[in-house]
Amino acid sequence: SGFASPTQHVLEKSEVASSNFIMKLKGAHELLSFFRPVTCRRKGEQTLIPCHVGEDLNTTECLENKCCPSKTSHELKCYMPFKDNMQLIFRLLVLVAVGFLILGCLPFCCCACLQRSPCVNPLRRANKEIEQIVWKRRARSEDTYGLLPD
Repeated sequence: SGFASPTQHVLEKSEVASSNFIMKLKGAHELLSFFRPVTCRRKGEQTLIPCHVGEDLNTTECLENKCCPSKTSHELKCYMPFKDNMQLIFRLLVLVAVGFLILGCLPFCCCACLQRSPCVNPLRRANKEIEQIVWKRRARSEDTYGLLPD
């Protein structure tokens, strides 16, 4: 009873693969829904389109199927949500503003990182002549300390 049959292992692997695929689809759907905002608020003379899952649903079932509940003439109806253009404009403006902010800060970040790099900034490189002078002075100082008695 402690051993699983080979078919059970195959089923478990396929279940994991299908759950990963479903998670990727949900992520893609959330990304697309960011650029397609909807609302249940009716403006002006917009016509109500019945929801694709049915009209005779209670409020919870209607909301679970991403439809809008409406209470008209003593019965609950489910209708498709409307496109929210104002929300789309607001989201796009925020996205563009963040993009410009990142593009504005990018040169300063690059300059700060590259300024410390000795291969890009010539002032950070060691000067050969000065390096030779320092080595000569160190050699002289070691010679003078070597001549002193202990």
